[in-house]
Amino acid sequence: MAFVSISPSVEVTEVDLTNIVPQVSSTGGAYVGQFNWGPANKRILIDSETTLVNKFAKPDSNNVIDFYSVSNFLQYGNNIKVVRAINANTLNATANGNGIQIVNEEDYLLNHPIGANTIYGPFYARYAGAKGNSLKVSVCSSTNGFKYNLTANTVANSNVVTLSANTQPYFVANDTLSIAGVQYNIVGFGANTDVIINSNYGTTSNGATAIAAWQYAPYFDSAPSTSLYTSNQNGANDEMHIIVLDEDGLFSGTKGTVLERYSHVSKGIDAKNDDNTPNYWDIRLQNLSSYIYSAAQLPGSINWGSTVSNVNFTQLPNYSASFGGGIDVNVTNANREIGWDYFRNPEEVDVQLLVSGASDITLTNYIQTIANERKDCVAFFSPLQQDAVNSVNMDNIIAYRNSMSASSSYGVMDSGWGYQYDKYNNKYIWVPLNADTAGLCVRTDSVRDPWWSPAGFNRGQYLGKIKVSWNPTKAQRDELYKVGINPVLAFPGEGIILYGDKTLQSKPSAFDRINVRRLFIVLEKSIATFSRYSLFEFNDAFTRAAFVNGVTPYLRAIQGRRGVTDFLVQCDERNNTPQVIDANQFIGTIFIKPARSINFIQLYFVATPTGVAFQEIQNFGQ
Repeated sequence: MAFVSISPSVEVTEVDLTNIVPQVSSTGGAYVGQFNWGPANKRILIDSETTLVNKFAKPDSNNVIDFYSVSNFLQYGNNIKVVRAINANTLNATANGNGIQIVNEEDYLLNHPIGANTIYGPFYARYAGAKGNSLKVSVCSSTNGFKYNLTANTVANSNVVTLSANTQPYFVANDTLSIAGVQYNIVGFGANTDVIINSNYGTTSNGATAIAAWQYAPYFDSAPSTSLYTSNQNGANDEMHIIVLDEDGLFSGTKGTVLERYSHVSKGIDAKNDDNTPNYWDIRLQNLSSYIYSAAQLPGSINWGSTVSNVNFTQLPNYSASFGGGIDVNVTNANREIGWDYFRNPEEVDVQLLVSGASDITLTNYIQTIANERKDCVAFFSPLQQDAVNSVNMDNIIAYRNSMSASSSYGVMDSGWGYQYDKYNNKYIWVPLNADTAGLCVRTDSVRDPWWSPAGFNRGQYLGKIKVSWNPTKAQRDELYKVGINPVLAFPGEGIILYGDKTLQSKPSAFDRINVRRLFIVLEKSIATFSRYSLFEFNDAFTRAAFVNGVTPYLRAIQGRRGVTDFLVQCDERNNTPQVIDANQFIGTIFIKPARSINFIQLYFVATPTGVAFQEIQNFGQ
């Protein structure tokens, strides 16, 4: 290091040689499926079944397997990233019933900002699907439209009421009119100041006290008026109320449930709340609503979206609209493949367990290709339902495995489906076991380490299953195991157990076992992350020694946790030759002896004559 001082001095410099190999996550899942609600073509972290329902809604017959594949994985852990696949013909409901597709928030901001598509009405359902047809939105944008005190002249047994002022600039059908304390619904308007109510008024009541009101006024504490922010800038009448309802009960289970309320939001684009957060109604909906976006200004809202300074904002009649046009269309393999592409780049998203659900051979091969390309995760598969449920066809199950495009240590296949209760639809269903098999790896990581086998009676018990689709015999298990299919067995009193720990690698080697493959994923990811800090350093003895000194303690710790039986780290002039150095390269060679899981147990029970010493026969069978 060069001295930078001209005059005599003492300079202190820190050099950090404490870099260590980091721990990496090994239990995050990934899934792509069809759901009834929620953002599409976007990775969403799901940490519980409650979050799953909130983000993607309860299941129906079209997506029950997708829903429970995610839900089953969450029985073992709390980290799975989910992408909702979407068909191009699946549409968001809108306020005027002309469906439109908005894939997610990024799509809305880029392609459908407020005012961009006025043919759909002033509101979109936030997410695509028929579920959005259950929504209703109502808006009160004026002080008088919230509650208006009047006097009324009525004619006995008539449904026409003459008021002391014209209410048409403020109120719409289904708003309310109270006359002498009796409440009616407004049906429409006649000439001048006449209002038509939903039933005949019983007696003549001239000069009676009347109150016209927005139908949802009881849900708000006061009328919209002028916000303090706008008043301070000489503006007026910027406030409005918005309410979102579950008109048909598809979200809440009860028709007419209030889902959201937005009180005293502003028509001014620069309006602020007391805490300096935006109060513009479009931004409030965009940032806070779980159900709607704003699509366009209400008809006649001439200066809405202006800055508030010196603006007297237009006040419109109350607005209400029931949504329509939302459509569900089943997704295709191509739609799911688009979803899986969101997990293709390991530098962009960190996942370790790819859950395939009920995939056919085309989608299975697509998912397996992603795992093979990433080389830092394992994909999990099950046989087709028609081969593994009710009428079991083992030959077809084996043929399905053999039709996979490549032998791979980054794939795992189990033998069946599980029978479980669907609490949302009150029935029992069959679900492929691959989500649970991936979940067993999560459990293994939590109670041991990734390099332990997830199979067997200690860690391989499936949760929440009534029965398994078939119980392979010993002869059938042998045939399955030959091609890398892990049998799943039901043991009386013990539950349903993963009874194998093979990967889909056909070539016999250490990597044909799940625990060895996952061990090397952890080692490779951790040490590769550590190695990045050697980039652009000099390839000399100092850098090579720092690499060895960082990796060796890490592997020693893995060895102490029974992951490896022995190891050697080589990074010196033997593998970093002058030619390697001149090519701006750096080579570290790490030799690993992985620990092996027990797959076969041989017990010898030897009857011996009374006079024989055990020492003479204790090596029997070796």
